[in-house]
Amino acid sequence: MRTYSPKEKDITREWHVIDAEGLVLGRVSTVAASLLRGKHRPFFAPHMDTGDFVIIINASKVVVTANKLAQNFRYRHSGYPGGIRQTSWQTLHDTDPAKLVFDSIKGMVPKNRLGRAQMGKLFVYAGDTHPHTAQQPSQYDTSAIRRG
Repeated sequence: MRTYSPKEKDITREWHVIDAEGLVLGRVSTVAASLLRGKHRPFFAPHMDTGDFVIIINASKVVVTANKLAQNFRYRHSGYPGGIRQTSWQTLHDTDPAKLVFDSIKGMVPKNRLGRAQMGKLFVYAGDTHPHTAQQPSQYDTSAIRRG
């Protein structure tokens, strides 16, 4: 039996909206990363971009468990000696919560040109509105990842 490899013309991409209000950051991130990579499809191929478009709204209302807001940091480096900068998750959550969610999902996709292409299909918004109504996105069912 021959192995099936999906063709680009066979892939139909859907649009999903995930409402992150009251959801845990890691659970939202894993679901979004799985949709972006296409792992929910029966013809998933790790070497191809078979994923869907994902819109995350209410990123400012995402829940971070334990004391991670105070203990975890986001690092970046300028490339020069001594050029490392750190920002606490609390500061990031207060100033740009969409960046916090985006970075969390970015860590779950491949670190190559395939991952960059998949991240291009992610849109994160701090509020409850988005400008993608023309694409007719479907509401993603988050009942399985809601806090009980």
